[in-house]
Parts: sequence; structure tokens; C-alpha cells
Amino acid sequence: MLNVVLNRPEIPPNTGNIGRLCHATGAKLHLIEPLGFSLDERSLKRAGLDYWKEIAPTLWPSYEAFRVSVPEGARVYLLTTKTERPYWDAAFQPGDYLVFGSETRGLPESLLESNVRDCLTIPQVAGRSLNLATAAGIVLYEGIRQLTK
Repeated sequence: MLNVVLNRPEIPPNTGNIGRLCHATGAKLHLIEPLGFSLDERSLKRAGLDYWKEIAPTLWPSYEAFRVSVPEGARVYLLTTKTERPYWDAAFQPGDYLVFGSETRGLPESLLESNVRDCLTIPQVAGRSLNLATAAGIVLYEGIRQLTK
């Protein structure tokens, strides 16, 4: 199983789509606070996320708290537009973590700079960017493709 990690997601429908993606593929969803929305039942229902309890995402108060929970030997990949290494160059393994930043800010520069070897990108036209849920789907399904060969 792979893990999808959203660092400070801002838009409920994106998070909901990624949650649905994780549910459909058996991936585990992790959310790093602060979130740009509420996870109370009323807010989830309004966003069309009434199946949220089935997904059971793990909430983390910070990236640091998440990072210390990662088991020894598990790999953490950071998805960013600020690297040249395409996601298909990674040899994904069960238990890997795919970390995506917020919709408007991406991942913090300091995190990317201190983990250059763990950064992956989805090649795209300069000046363009993909929707967060689309990006998560692209990379997650590449991981699944590799693991089911």
C-alpha cells in the first residue's frame, strides 16, 4: 500500500477527490494541519464527503510530527514543480509516502532544499500547473502500476 500525504490542503473538493482516490486504490491518506477547511460532519456533508469515515485519514499537527512517524526504511517523496526529476524515475515500493503541498503554495522551499534527492515532478508546460487531485492521481497510479508488474 502507498501513502498519500497532503501538507496543508486548502480546498475541500480537492481533498475529497484525493480521499476518494485513496479509498478506491487502498492507499492511506494523511492530512497535515492546518487545513483550509473544517472536518466537522456538517462541513464534510456540504462538500459531498459523506463517505469520509470510510477513508479515515490520519491527521498530523505538523510536518515534523508526520515525519517522525514514518517507519524506518520507508521513503518519502516530495512532489514539486521545482525539480527536474520526473516521477516515473522513482522505483516505488510498498509503504512509500507521496507528499503534495497546498494548492496555492506547494511545499515549503526549506523542505525541498533539505530533501533534494527525494523531490519528484510531473513534467508540464512551463508556467502551468495541474490540479492537486489530478497530480495525486497521476503519481499514485504510476506507483500502483510499478507495484503490480
